[in-house]
Amino acid sequence: MDPQQARAELERLRGSIDNMDSALVHLLAERFKVTQQVGLLKAAAGLPPADPAREAAQIQRLRALASEAQLDPELAEKFLNFIVAEVVRHHEQIRAEKT
Repeated sequence: MDPQQARAELERLRGSIDNMDSALVHLLAERFKVTQQVGLLKAAAGLPPADPAREAAQIQRLRALASEAQLDPELAEKFLNFIVAEVVRHHEQIRAEKT
């Protein structure tokens, strides 16, 4: 493959990556809208911001999904841990605002 063909293919692949990144951002935004509702519900009911049993189950589930999708389960777990940490932080803020 000559350099011009390689550059064209690189641009095509990068366009696909950009589209997927956009989809991921929109999915994360939707997920956080739902977790915001969960945080409000937990605060109103006096429930703790974190649910370690639920988090462990989610990690197991996503690791299995990652394996099925031929994605490194460690990557899926790290990704979920990051998201969960942010969700718990938001839930703690909501609880603090409600008290």
